[in-house]
Amino acid sequence: MGELLRLYAGAMSEHGFTHLDETGAARMVDVSGKSATKRTAVARSMVQMEPATAAAIADQSLGKGDVLAVARVAGIQAAKKTSELIPLCHPLALSAVKVEFALSESDLEITATVETVGPTGVEMEALTAVSVAALTIYDMCKAIDRGMTISSTQLVHKAGGKSGDWSRA
Repeated sequence: MGELLRLYAGAMSEHGFTHLDETGAARMVDVSGKSATKRTAVARSMVQMEPATAAAIADQSLGKGDVLAVARVAGIQAAKKTSELIPLCHPLALSAVKVEFALSESDLEITATVETVGPTGVEMEALTAVSVAALTIYDMCKAIDRGMTISSTQLVHKAGGKSGDWSRA
């Protein structure tokens, strides 16, 4: 079984799974030889809700306070704490984190833009920001709408680094 795992890990490493060493053990990728460049990532998540819930968010009539302000701070804090939550992520000095909301009749779109200058990207930080912001929306609104759905959490764009720019079609 050990030989099979070693062969599997070697094949995975050849195909871009860089968080496994040649024996199949998890590892944090060594980025010490990579150049520090400006890196940006944008992620998005959706929260579907009842129209009454969206209206309560819009007019700030929920007893817990300004839902979007709290979710914004939660998203920013989550981006900063990503390496504590995702085991193999590097701790990064973030240059900027922006969390924005677009509220419609029954949907809330959350977008996070994260920037750094460093040797590794900020995709996980952007994805963590929108995820925690969405969970915060759910937590603050669950008393009036337990049927909310969090969906479509995805990377929208990344820029910088050796692999260059990428955008979702």
